[in-house]
Amino acid sequence: MLSLTHCRRVMGQVRRRAKRVGRLSDGEMLSEAHRLQWEARGGTPLKRLLPDVFALAVEAATRELKMTHYPVQIIGGVALFEGGVAEMQTGEGKTLTATLPASLRAFAGKGCHVMTTNDYLAERDATLLRPVFERLGLTVGCIQQPLDTNARREAYACDITYGTASELGFDFLRDRLRTGASATNDTRRPMFQEDVGEEAPVQRGQYFALVDEADSILIDEARTPLIIGLQLPNRPAMVSLYRWANQVVTELERNRDFQYDEKRRSAFLTEQGCRRVVLLSKPSLLDSIDTERIYQHVEKAITAYYGFSLDRDYIVVDDEVVIVDESTGRQMDGRKWQDGLHQAVEAKEAIPLSPQTGSGARVTIQTLFRRYEHLAGMTGTAAVARREFKRVYKRKVTIIPTHKKCRRTGLPTRIFATQGAKREAVLNEIVRLVSKKRAVLVGTPSVSASEALASRLNEEGLAHSVLNAVQHEQEAKIVEKAGLPGRITIATNMAGRGTDILLHEHVREAGGLHVIATEMHSSKRIDRQLIGRAARQGDPGSFHFFLSLEDELLNVLTPNKLRRIQSMARPGKSGELSTRWLPLFQRTQRRLEKLHIKQRKQMLKQEQEQLKKYNRMGLDPFLELVEN
Repeated sequence: MLSLTHCRRVMGQVRRRAKRVGRLSDGEMLSEAHRLQWEARGGTPLKRLLPDVFALAVEAATRELKMTHYPVQIIGGVALFEGGVAEMQTGEGKTLTATLPASLRAFAGKGCHVMTTNDYLAERDATLLRPVFERLGLTVGCIQQPLDTNARREAYACDITYGTASELGFDFLRDRLRTGASATNDTRRPMFQEDVGEEAPVQRGQYFALVDEADSILIDEARTPLIIGLQLPNRPAMVSLYRWANQVVTELERNRDFQYDEKRRSAFLTEQGCRRVVLLSKPSLLDSIDTERIYQHVEKAITAYYGFSLDRDYIVVDDEVVIVDESTGRQMDGRKWQDGLHQAVEAKEAIPLSPQTGSGARVTIQTLFRRYEHLAGMTGTAAVARREFKRVYKRKVTIIPTHKKCRRTGLPTRIFATQGAKREAVLNEIVRLVSKKRAVLVGTPSVSASEALASRLNEEGLAHSVLNAVQHEQEAKIVEKAGLPGRITIATNMAGRGTDILLHEHVREAGGLHVIATEMHSSKRIDRQLIGRAARQGDPGSFHFFLSLEDELLNVLTPNKLRRIQSMARPGKSGELSTRWLPLFQRTQRRLEKLHIKQRKQMLKQEQEQLKKYNRMGLDPFLELVEN
């Protein structure tokens, strides 16, 4: 870890110089900023300029926002500049902290990318902080999904550019497609090259990236590569195959005709299953498709049926399957599952099939961010993943102390035999807390779970707000009101991250925000993110876990093992079990964490091997190549 002693020493220098800067006029302050920019662009090491530039940024925020950086925020800024990942608790002001390293890196004139988890937060932060940066003579751009190519080029030309990791990643890939593969005598060409011609790239390069919610972006999203697809025509025979394969699934018997692996979400037909598929009656259109491809599509249909659930893994909007991010509960607009899985899910939902996609260009989150000359990240849950940050990104984790002492308390976990029994217990707990004028935030793992609880609250006449992937655009407004007396807010996973829950004084006096976690997630970090919404900035707050043997976490166990465990349960009259079942959940969570780490390592290893191979050939490793 980066030495806190070093960060505190630098923080002291910054605060002393900020007092001097506070006596400057606006014009003198801007002149000082311009002088430091010339020094930075002339080759003076940024580390030497840090105290002066940080002091200017502190004073700029004081004048423009009437907000002065706390000492711990300056410490966090130092850690971020030094190329680390800063663990800062929810409510500690990461948005304001980001102005310090972003300003200093931007002084070098090479471009600074600040990345958030959604378009709303990117636009909000860019708008809020633009006056601060402009007071330092810096320009600010913001990348949003609807922007055209020229507008994107202008945004990247700014000193500081806000945007989501996926948008900046897709622009990186589009730039590779614009410029084509490296100069080579190879007779092959990259897909789309003739379509984009010699158009100039929109990005200036990968100099500095500052990643908000770094664990979500750099780790959780790292298992899903960014891919620009090549649309392939939907032949009638293939449409017929997807529809037929979906119907076949219900005629096949699990563990006889096929095996399904819950952990890997993969299916394969047994010999008996293959024979059965061959003998089933088929539409005449399938006569032109080879048997091996038919097997593959039946296996994809099985995976879609058993491994992907509506309102958990995806939602359907206007006859379109929209993927829901596992760790945040947000819609992943523009993303599609590959290799026919997306179309298999569409067939399952009986909606029009989207065109199949081949891969035109792709990059993993890991490889993309390793390309940056300087990389830093902020999150409330970095320490748990410090080994992966170090191994993959060569980043050190620094735990930043809180501005005020944390007053969060946890209640003993309660475990139930069934979802129904757990839901009733959660309902009773909500009623008890609301009667005391507490504010309650209930975390659920999926859209369907949030709606099931909301339905039960409606039956009891309890007013509430639901925050899930369906209300994506409204999430900030809902979160802002979550701290009012008697307010009940239901949220999928960590929807609403990046927006503070401000407590009403009556709520603070009654004990603060209470977080109810209705399940353990696939990662302990996600659980910590949820309970971290309570007790921010020295406020009181509490959290409580409610679990059941029917929770989604346990679905990774084999059906036989899960049934055996459930049959062993001896619940009381209310359906509650003893806490001796808690280790089952903890072990399952650790197994999933290890599995996901292994998947990310394998993905990175495969991509690194491809990078070496393509570089030896003199080709662009991020483009999929096809024969002329």
